[in-house]
Amino acid sequence: MEDVLAGLWQTLTGDPLPAVGVGGDENVLPGPFRVAAAATSSIAAATLAAAELLKLRGIEPGVVGADTRHAAAAFRSEAHLRVDGEPGPNPWGPLSGDYRAADGWVKLHCNYRRHEAAVCWALGVPASRESVTKTVAAKTAAEVESAVVAAGGAAALMRSREEWLAHPQGEAVADLPVAELRRIGDAPKRLLYDSGRPLGGVRVLELTHVLAGPVTGRVLAAHGANVVHVGAAHLPRIPLLTMDTGQGKRSSFVALDTEGGRARLKKLISRADVLVQSFRPGALARIGFGPEQLAELRPGLVIADLSAYGWQGPWARRRGFDSLVQLSSGIAEEGARAAGAEGPVPLPAQALDHATGWLAAAAVMTAVRRTVTEGGTWQARLSLAGTGRWLDSLGRKESVPSEVDFSDLLEDVDSDYGRMTRVKMAGVLPGAPPRWDHASHLPGADTAMWHLP
Repeated sequence: MEDVLAGLWQTLTGDPLPAVGVGGDENVLPGPFRVAAAATSSIAAATLAAAELLKLRGIEPGVVGADTRHAAAAFRSEAHLRVDGEPGPNPWGPLSGDYRAADGWVKLHCNYRRHEAAVCWALGVPASRESVTKTVAAKTAAEVESAVVAAGGAAALMRSREEWLAHPQGEAVADLPVAELRRIGDAPKRLLYDSGRPLGGVRVLELTHVLAGPVTGRVLAAHGANVVHVGAAHLPRIPLLTMDTGQGKRSSFVALDTEGGRARLKKLISRADVLVQSFRPGALARIGFGPEQLAELRPGLVIADLSAYGWQGPWARRRGFDSLVQLSSGIAEEGARAAGAEGPVPLPAQALDHATGWLAAAAVMTAVRRTVTEGGTWQARLSLAGTGRWLDSLGRKESVPSEVDFSDLLEDVDSDYGRMTRVKMAGVLPGAPPRWDHASHLPGADTAMWHLP
Protein backbone atom coordinates (compact mmCIF):
# COMPACT_ATOMS: atom_id res chain seq x y z
CA MET A 1 0.00 0.00 0.00
CA GLU A 2 2.93 2.33 0.65
CA ASP A 3 3.85 2.15 -3.04
CA VAL A 4 0.39 3.48 -3.91
CA LEU A 5 0.87 6.37 -1.52
CA ALA A 6 4.39 7.07 -2.82
CA GLY A 7 3.10 7.43 -6.37
CA LEU A 8 0.26 9.65 -5.22
CA TRP A 9 2.57 11.87 -3.15
CA GLN A 10 4.97 12.22 -6.08
CA THR A 11 2.09 13.34 -8.32
CA LEU A 12 0.81 15.84 -5.78
CA THR A 13 4.11 17.34 -4.62
CA GLY A 14 6.98 16.11 -6.77
CA ASP A 15 8.70 15.00 -3.56
CA PRO A 16 9.76 11.57 -2.24
CA LEU A 17 7.48 10.03 0.36
CA PRO A 18 8.26 11.06 3.97
CA ALA A 19 8.12 8.59 6.84
CA VAL A 20 4.55 7.38 7.20
CA GLY A 21 2.67 4.49 8.75
CA VAL A 22 -0.05 2.95 6.60
CA GLY A 23 -1.50 -0.52 6.57
CA GLY A 24 -4.33 -2.87 7.30
CA ASP A 25 -6.45 -5.54 5.65
CA GLU A 26 -7.79 -4.37 2.30
CA ASN A 27 -10.69 -6.79 2.61
CA VAL A 28 -12.20 -4.43 5.16
CA LEU A 29 -14.26 -3.44 2.09
CA PRO A 30 -15.55 -6.09 -0.35
CA GLY A 31 -15.31 -6.14 -4.13
CA PRO A 32 -12.52 -6.49 -6.68
CA PHE A 33 -11.35 -2.87 -6.67
CA ARG A 34 -8.73 -1.69 -4.17
CA VAL A 35 -11.04 0.83 -2.54
CA ALA A 36 -9.50 0.41 0.91
CA ALA A 37 -6.03 1.06 -0.50
CA ALA A 38 -7.29 4.18 -2.28
CA ALA A 39 -9.01 5.37 0.89
CA THR A 40 -5.96 4.81 3.08
CA SER A 41 -3.61 6.44 0.59
CA SER A 42 -5.75 9.53 -0.05
CA ILE A 43 -6.28 10.08 3.69
CA ALA A 44 -2.55 9.61 4.33
CA ALA A 45 -1.72 12.07 1.54
CA ALA A 46 -3.95 14.75 3.05
CA THR A 47 -2.49 14.14 6.50
CA LEU A 48 1.05 14.32 5.13
CA ALA A 49 0.19 17.64 3.45
CA ALA A 50 -1.03 18.93 6.83
CA ALA A 51 2.22 17.72 8.42
CA GLU A 52 4.26 19.73 5.91
CA LEU A 53 2.38 22.87 6.96
CA LEU A 54 3.17 22.12 10.60
CA LYS A 55 6.87 21.96 9.71
CA LEU A 56 6.62 25.46 8.23
CA ARG A 57 5.35 26.60 11.62
CA GLY A 58 8.31 25.03 13.38
CA ILE A 59 6.20 22.26 14.89
CA GLU A 60 7.37 18.65 14.76
CA PRO A 61 4.45 16.73 13.24
CA GLY A 62 5.47 13.25 14.37
CA VAL A 63 4.98 10.20 12.19
CA VAL A 64 1.87 10.50 10.04
CA GLY A 65 -0.37 7.46 9.83
CA ALA A 66 -3.58 6.16 8.27
CA ASP A 67 -5.37 2.99 9.31
CA THR A 68 -7.23 1.04 6.64
CA ARG A 69 -10.23 0.19 8.84
CA HIS A 70 -10.65 3.85 9.84
CA ALA A 71 -10.23 4.89 6.21
CA ALA A 72 -12.99 2.49 5.19
CA ALA A 73 -15.30 3.96 7.83
CA ALA A 74 -14.49 7.51 6.70
CA PHE A 75 -15.33 6.62 3.09
CA ARG A 76 -18.74 5.44 4.26
CA SER A 77 -19.27 8.23 6.78
CA GLU A 78 -22.79 9.01 5.59
CA ALA A 79 -23.83 5.38 6.15
CA HIS A 80 -22.65 5.52 9.78
CA LEU A 81 -24.32 8.85 10.61
CA ARG A 82 -27.08 8.80 13.22
CA VAL A 83 -29.12 11.61 14.75
CA ASP A 84 -30.69 10.82 18.12
CA GLY A 85 -29.94 7.19 17.37
CA GLU A 86 -31.77 7.12 14.03
CA PRO A 87 -30.31 6.92 10.50
CA GLY A 88 -30.54 10.08 8.42
CA PRO A 89 -33.11 10.47 5.63
CA ASN A 90 -32.68 8.27 2.57
CA PRO A 91 -30.55 10.30 0.13
CA TRP A 92 -31.96 8.62 -2.98
CA GLY A 93 -34.95 10.06 -4.81
CA PRO A 94 -37.87 7.74 -5.61
CA LEU A 95 -37.01 7.60 -9.32
CA SER A 96 -33.24 7.26 -8.84
CA GLY A 97 -31.74 3.93 -9.72
CA ASP A 98 -30.70 1.41 -12.36
CA TYR A 99 -33.11 0.61 -15.19
CA ARG A 100 -32.96 -2.12 -17.78
CA ALA A 101 -33.05 -0.73 -21.31
CA ALA A 102 -33.63 -2.70 -24.50
CA ASP A 103 -29.91 -3.40 -24.89
CA GLY A 104 -28.35 -2.87 -21.47
CA TRP A 105 -28.59 -0.79 -18.31
CA VAL A 106 -28.86 2.89 -17.55
CA LYS A 107 -28.77 4.79 -14.25
CA LEU A 108 -31.02 7.80 -13.68
CA HIS A 109 -29.99 10.27 -10.97
CA CYS A 110 -33.15 11.92 -9.66
CA ASN A 111 -32.16 13.07 -6.17
CA TYR A 112 -33.02 16.67 -7.07
CA ARG A 113 -36.48 17.63 -8.28
CA ARG A 114 -35.14 19.40 -11.36
CA HIS A 115 -33.33 16.22 -12.39
CA GLU A 116 -36.46 14.14 -11.79
CA ALA A 117 -38.44 16.62 -13.90
CA ALA A 118 -35.83 16.37 -16.67
CA VAL A 119 -36.17 12.58 -16.75
CA CYS A 120 -39.95 12.76 -16.93
CA TRP A 121 -39.86 15.41 -19.66
CA ALA A 122 -37.21 13.56 -21.71
CA LEU A 123 -39.14 10.27 -21.54
CA GLY A 124 -42.61 11.78 -21.73
CA VAL A 125 -43.84 10.01 -18.62
CA PRO A 126 -45.35 10.93 -15.24
CA ALA A 127 -43.20 10.74 -12.11
CA SER A 128 -43.81 7.08 -11.33
CA ARG A 129 -41.24 4.32 -11.26
CA GLU A 130 -43.55 1.99 -13.14
CA SER A 131 -43.89 4.44 -16.03
CA VAL A 132 -40.16 5.13 -16.19
CA THR A 133 -39.34 1.41 -16.06
CA LYS A 134 -41.70 0.60 -18.91
CA THR A 135 -40.53 3.45 -21.14
CA VAL A 136 -36.81 2.82 -20.57
CA ALA A 137 -37.28 -0.86 -21.39
CA ALA A 138 -38.48 0.07 -24.87
CA LYS A 139 -35.46 2.24 -25.69
CA THR A 140 -31.75 1.67 -26.02
CA ALA A 141 -29.59 2.76 -23.11
CA ALA A 142 -27.88 5.31 -25.37
CA GLU A 143 -31.24 6.81 -26.36
CA VAL A 144 -32.23 7.22 -22.71
CA GLU A 145 -28.87 8.69 -21.69
CA SER A 146 -28.85 11.13 -24.59
CA ALA A 147 -32.46 12.29 -24.08
CA VAL A 148 -32.08 12.82 -20.32
CA VAL A 149 -28.78 14.69 -20.61
CA ALA A 150 -30.18 16.89 -23.40
CA ALA A 151 -33.12 17.76 -21.15
CA GLY A 152 -30.74 18.95 -18.41
CA GLY A 153 -30.88 15.77 -16.36
CA ALA A 154 -28.27 13.34 -15.13
CA ALA A 155 -27.96 9.82 -16.52
CA ALA A 156 -25.36 7.27 -17.58
CA LEU A 157 -25.51 4.01 -19.48
CA MET A 158 -23.46 1.08 -18.24
CA ARG A 159 -20.27 0.74 -20.28
CA SER A 160 -17.49 -1.79 -19.96
CA ARG A 161 -13.97 -0.69 -19.11
CA GLU A 162 -12.92 -1.30 -22.71
CA GLU A 163 -15.80 0.78 -24.06
CA TRP A 164 -14.89 3.63 -21.72
CA LEU A 165 -11.22 3.58 -22.65
CA ALA A 166 -12.23 3.84 -26.31
CA HIS A 167 -14.76 6.62 -25.65
CA PRO A 168 -13.59 10.20 -26.42
CA GLN A 169 -14.12 11.22 -22.80
CA GLY A 170 -12.36 8.14 -21.52
CA GLU A 171 -9.44 9.00 -23.77
CA ALA A 172 -9.44 12.60 -22.50
CA VAL A 173 -9.39 11.50 -18.87
CA ALA A 174 -6.59 9.00 -19.54
CA ASP A 175 -4.26 11.93 -20.25
CA LEU A 176 -5.07 13.78 -17.02
CA PRO A 177 -3.24 13.41 -13.69
CA VAL A 178 -5.31 12.37 -10.68
CA ALA A 179 -4.72 15.91 -9.40
CA GLU A 180 -3.29 18.87 -11.28
CA LEU A 181 -1.71 21.74 -9.37
CA ARG A 182 -0.52 24.77 -11.30
CA ARG A 183 0.48 28.36 -10.66
CA ILE A 184 -1.88 30.72 -12.50
CA GLY A 185 -0.77 34.13 -11.23
CA ASP A 186 1.78 36.11 -9.30
CA ALA A 187 1.49 37.13 -5.66
CA PRO A 188 3.90 37.81 -2.80
CA LYS A 189 4.72 35.07 -0.33
CA ARG A 190 2.04 34.42 2.27
CA LEU A 191 2.60 34.79 6.00
CA LEU A 192 0.86 32.16 8.11
CA TYR A 193 -1.26 33.23 11.07
CA ASP A 194 0.30 32.12 14.36
CA SER A 195 -1.34 28.81 15.25
CA GLY A 196 -0.56 25.33 16.48
CA ARG A 197 -2.74 23.77 13.77
CA PRO A 198 -1.76 23.24 10.12
CA LEU A 199 -4.43 25.55 8.67
CA GLY A 200 -4.99 27.83 11.64
CA GLY A 201 -6.07 31.28 10.40
CA VAL A 202 -6.58 30.08 6.80
CA ARG A 203 -9.95 31.17 5.38
CA VAL A 204 -11.67 28.67 3.10
CA LEU A 205 -14.72 29.61 1.04
CA GLU A 206 -16.62 26.52 -0.08
CA LEU A 207 -19.01 26.72 -3.06
CA THR A 208 -19.88 23.06 -3.38
CA HIS A 209 -22.63 20.47 -3.44
CA VAL A 210 -22.60 16.71 -2.91
CA LEU A 211 -20.22 15.05 -2.22
CA ALA A 212 -16.55 15.49 -3.11
CA GLY A 213 -16.41 19.26 -2.53
CA PRO A 214 -18.03 19.14 0.93
CA VAL A 215 -15.63 16.35 1.93
CA THR A 216 -12.75 18.64 0.93
CA GLY A 217 -14.02 21.40 3.21
CA ARG A 218 -14.66 18.95 6.04
CA VAL A 219 -11.04 17.76 5.91
CA LEU A 220 -9.66 21.31 5.80
CA ALA A 221 -11.84 22.29 8.78
CA ALA A 222 -10.44 19.37 10.79
CA HIS A 223 -6.94 20.75 10.28
CA GLY A 224 -7.89 24.16 11.62
CA ALA A 225 -9.20 26.09 8.60
CA ASN A 226 -11.96 28.67 8.98
CA VAL A 227 -14.45 27.17 6.51
CA VAL A 228 -17.62 28.89 5.32
CA HIS A 229 -19.91 26.87 3.08
CA VAL A 230 -21.99 29.09 0.81
CA GLY A 231 -25.21 27.78 -0.68
CA ALA A 232 -28.54 29.32 -1.66
CA ALA A 233 -31.86 29.13 0.15
CA HIS A 234 -33.78 28.13 -2.99
CA LEU A 235 -31.49 25.29 -4.05
CA PRO A 236 -32.28 21.70 -3.04
CA ARG A 237 -30.12 19.81 -0.58
CA ILE A 238 -29.74 16.18 0.42
CA PRO A 239 -30.18 16.35 4.21
CA LEU A 240 -28.16 13.24 5.10
CA LEU A 241 -25.12 14.45 3.18
CA THR A 242 -25.48 18.03 4.42
CA MET A 243 -25.47 16.78 8.01
CA ASP A 244 -22.54 14.44 7.43
CA THR A 245 -20.22 16.79 5.54
CA GLY A 246 -20.92 19.99 7.50
CA GLN A 247 -18.59 19.12 10.40
CA GLY A 248 -16.49 22.06 11.53
CA LYS A 249 -17.96 24.52 9.02
CA ARG A 250 -20.25 27.52 9.12
CA SER A 251 -23.12 27.58 6.65
CA SER A 252 -24.42 30.67 4.83
CA PHE A 253 -26.79 31.50 1.99
CA VAL A 254 -25.84 33.85 -0.86
CA ALA A 255 -28.04 34.22 -3.95
CA LEU A 256 -25.54 34.21 -6.79
CA ASP A 257 -28.31 34.87 -9.32
CA THR A 258 -28.65 38.42 -7.97
CA GLU A 259 -26.34 41.42 -8.31
CA GLY A 260 -26.29 41.84 -4.53
CA GLY A 261 -25.39 38.19 -4.01
CA ARG A 262 -22.52 38.38 -6.48
CA ALA A 263 -21.26 41.52 -4.75
CA ARG A 264 -21.34 39.67 -1.42
CA LEU A 265 -19.45 36.74 -2.94
CA LYS A 266 -16.85 39.11 -4.36
CA LYS A 267 -16.30 40.59 -0.91
CA LEU A 268 -15.93 37.13 0.64
CA ILE A 269 -13.42 36.06 -2.01
CA SER A 270 -11.38 39.25 -1.61
CA ARG A 271 -10.52 38.16 1.95
CA ALA A 272 -10.38 34.39 1.40
CA ASP A 273 -7.23 32.29 1.21
CA VAL A 274 -8.79 29.25 -0.46
CA LEU A 275 -11.80 28.74 -2.72
CA VAL A 276 -13.18 25.22 -3.19
CA GLN A 277 -15.84 24.97 -5.88
CA SER A 278 -17.68 22.15 -7.63
CA PHE A 279 -19.88 24.02 -10.09
CA ARG A 280 -19.81 22.57 -13.56
CA PRO A 281 -16.71 23.75 -15.50
CA GLY A 282 -17.29 27.27 -16.79
CA ALA A 283 -20.34 28.01 -14.61
CA LEU A 284 -18.59 30.42 -12.25
CA ALA A 285 -16.73 32.07 -15.12
CA ARG A 286 -20.07 32.97 -16.69
CA ILE A 287 -20.93 35.13 -13.66
CA GLY A 288 -17.50 36.73 -13.44
CA PHE A 289 -15.58 34.33 -11.18
CA GLY A 290 -13.37 32.36 -13.55
CA PRO A 291 -9.75 31.53 -12.58
CA GLU A 292 -8.33 34.63 -14.27
CA GLN A 293 -10.85 36.95 -12.60
CA LEU A 294 -10.23 35.27 -9.23
CA ALA A 295 -6.46 35.64 -9.56
CA GLU A 296 -6.96 39.36 -10.21
CA LEU A 297 -9.51 39.80 -7.44
CA ARG A 298 -7.48 37.95 -4.80
CA PRO A 299 -3.79 37.48 -5.68
CA GLY A 300 -2.43 34.57 -3.69
CA LEU A 301 -5.72 32.67 -3.67
CA VAL A 302 -5.68 28.87 -3.83
CA ILE A 303 -8.51 27.61 -6.06
CA ALA A 304 -9.68 23.99 -6.06
CA ASP A 305 -11.93 23.12 -9.01
CA LEU A 306 -13.75 19.78 -8.80
CA SER A 307 -15.78 18.26 -11.64
CA ALA A 308 -17.36 14.99 -12.63
CA TYR A 309 -15.77 14.10 -15.96
CA GLY A 310 -12.65 16.27 -16.06
CA TRP A 311 -11.72 19.65 -17.50
CA GLN A 312 -11.16 18.59 -21.09
CA GLY A 313 -12.95 16.36 -23.59
CA PRO A 314 -16.54 16.37 -24.95
CA TRP A 315 -18.07 15.69 -21.52
CA ALA A 316 -16.17 18.38 -19.62
CA ARG A 317 -19.38 20.31 -18.90
CA ARG A 318 -21.62 17.29 -18.33
CA ARG A 319 -23.49 16.87 -15.07
CA GLY A 320 -22.26 13.90 -13.15
CA PHE A 321 -22.23 12.17 -9.80
CA ASP A 322 -20.19 9.35 -8.32
CA SER A 323 -22.76 6.68 -9.18
CA LEU A 324 -23.00 7.89 -12.79
CA VAL A 325 -19.25 7.97 -13.30
CA GLN A 326 -19.07 4.40 -12.00
CA LEU A 327 -21.61 3.38 -14.68
CA SER A 328 -19.90 5.32 -17.46
CA SER A 329 -16.35 4.19 -16.79
CA GLY A 330 -16.82 0.44 -16.48
CA ILE A 331 -16.58 0.16 -12.71
CA ALA A 332 -20.19 -0.97 -12.20
CA GLU A 333 -20.00 -3.38 -15.13
CA GLU A 334 -16.86 -5.03 -13.75
CA GLY A 335 -18.50 -5.17 -10.33
CA ALA A 336 -21.45 -6.99 -11.88
CA ARG A 337 -19.23 -9.57 -13.56
CA ALA A 338 -17.24 -10.14 -10.36
CA ALA A 339 -20.43 -10.66 -8.36
CA GLY A 340 -22.18 -12.72 -11.03
CA ALA A 341 -24.99 -10.18 -10.98
CA GLU A 342 -27.35 -9.25 -13.78
CA GLY A 343 -27.36 -5.49 -13.23
CA PRO A 344 -24.75 -2.90 -12.24
CA VAL A 345 -22.83 -3.45 -8.99
CA PRO A 346 -21.25 -0.29 -7.55
CA LEU A 347 -18.22 0.11 -5.34
CA PRO A 348 -18.77 -0.59 -1.62
CA ALA A 349 -18.56 3.15 -0.95
CA GLN A 350 -18.97 6.37 -2.91
CA ALA A 351 -15.23 6.12 -3.24
CA LEU A 352 -14.81 8.44 -6.22
CA ASP A 353 -16.44 11.26 -4.26
CA HIS A 354 -14.63 10.62 -1.01
CA ALA A 355 -11.21 10.04 -2.56
CA THR A 356 -11.54 13.15 -4.73
CA GLY A 357 -12.45 15.15 -1.63
CA TRP A 358 -9.46 13.97 0.39
CA LEU A 359 -7.10 14.38 -2.57
CA ALA A 360 -8.42 17.89 -3.19
CA ALA A 361 -7.72 18.72 0.46
CA ALA A 362 -4.17 17.39 0.02
CA ALA A 363 -3.73 19.52 -3.11
CA VAL A 364 -5.09 22.61 -1.33
CA MET A 365 -2.72 22.20 1.60
CA THR A 366 0.20 21.62 -0.77
CA ALA A 367 -0.74 24.81 -2.62
CA VAL A 368 -1.04 26.78 0.63
CA ARG A 369 2.47 25.61 1.51
CA ARG A 370 3.71 26.87 -1.85
CA THR A 371 2.09 30.26 -1.33
CA VAL A 372 4.25 30.51 1.80
CA THR A 373 7.50 29.28 0.25
CA GLU A 374 7.11 30.61 -3.31
CA GLY A 375 4.15 32.98 -3.44
CA GLY A 376 1.74 32.95 -6.38
CA THR A 377 -1.90 32.17 -7.08
CA TRP A 378 -2.57 28.45 -7.49
CA GLN A 379 -5.25 26.25 -9.04
CA ALA A 380 -5.88 22.59 -8.28
CA ARG A 381 -8.08 20.57 -10.62
CA LEU A 382 -9.53 17.14 -9.88
CA SER A 383 -12.40 15.05 -11.22
CA LEU A 384 -14.37 11.97 -10.26
CA ALA A 385 -13.49 10.37 -13.59
CA GLY A 386 -9.80 11.08 -12.99
CA THR A 387 -10.03 9.51 -9.55
CA GLY A 388 -11.78 6.53 -11.12
CA ARG A 389 -8.93 6.13 -13.60
CA TRP A 390 -6.46 6.24 -10.69
CA LEU A 391 -8.46 3.60 -8.78
CA ASP A 392 -8.49 1.42 -11.90
CA SER A 393 -4.70 1.74 -12.16
CA LEU A 394 -4.21 0.24 -8.68
CA GLY A 395 -5.10 -3.24 -9.88
CA ARG A 396 -7.52 -5.69 -8.32
CA LYS A 397 -7.83 -7.85 -5.22
CA GLU A 398 -9.83 -10.92 -4.34
CA SER A 399 -13.47 -10.09 -3.76
CA VAL A 400 -14.11 -11.15 -0.17
CA PRO A 401 -17.38 -10.48 1.70
CA SER A 402 -16.65 -8.31 4.70
CA GLU A 403 -18.28 -7.87 8.09
CA VAL A 404 -16.28 -5.38 10.12
CA ASP A 405 -17.07 -3.70 13.42
CA PHE A 406 -16.53 0.09 13.15
CA SER A 407 -18.21 1.02 16.44
CA ASP A 408 -14.99 2.10 18.16
CA LEU A 409 -14.44 4.65 15.36
CA LEU A 410 -17.69 6.50 16.08
CA GLU A 411 -18.30 9.39 18.47
CA ASP A 412 -21.35 11.23 19.78
CA VAL A 413 -21.56 15.03 19.69
CA ASP A 414 -24.24 17.68 20.11
CA SER A 415 -25.30 19.37 16.88
CA ASP A 416 -27.97 21.69 15.53
CA TYR A 417 -29.79 18.55 14.39
CA GLY A 418 -29.72 16.75 17.73
CA ARG A 419 -27.35 14.24 19.28
CA MET A 420 -25.20 13.14 16.35
CA THR A 421 -23.18 9.95 15.95
CA ARG A 422 -20.42 10.40 13.38
CA VAL A 423 -17.17 8.80 12.23
CA LYS A 424 -14.17 10.28 14.01
CA MET A 425 -11.79 12.28 11.85
CA ALA A 426 -9.35 9.93 10.16
CA GLY A 427 -5.58 10.36 9.87
CA VAL A 428 -2.87 10.30 12.52
CA LEU A 429 -0.93 13.56 13.06
CA PRO A 430 0.65 13.53 16.55
CA GLY A 431 1.86 17.15 16.37
CA ALA A 432 -1.67 18.49 15.86
CA PRO A 433 -4.35 15.79 15.95
CA PRO A 434 -7.12 16.71 13.50
CA ARG A 435 -10.48 17.59 15.05
CA TRP A 436 -13.64 19.51 14.30
CA ASP A 437 -14.31 22.49 16.55
CA HIS A 438 -18.07 21.99 16.29
CA ALA A 439 -20.62 19.72 14.64
CA SER A 440 -22.64 20.54 11.53
CA HIS A 441 -24.71 23.71 11.51
CA LEU A 442 -28.14 23.99 9.94
CA PRO A 443 -28.05 25.24 6.32
CA GLY A 444 -27.91 29.03 6.18
CA ALA A 445 -27.57 29.37 9.97
CA ASP A 446 -24.56 31.70 9.77
CA THR A 447 -23.97 35.16 8.36
CA ALA A 448 -21.97 35.21 5.14
CA MET A 449 -18.92 36.97 6.55
CA TRP A 450 -15.49 36.16 7.90
CA HIS A 451 -14.88 35.96 11.61
CA LEU A 452 -11.53 36.58 13.22
CA PRO A 453 -9.38 33.41 13.45
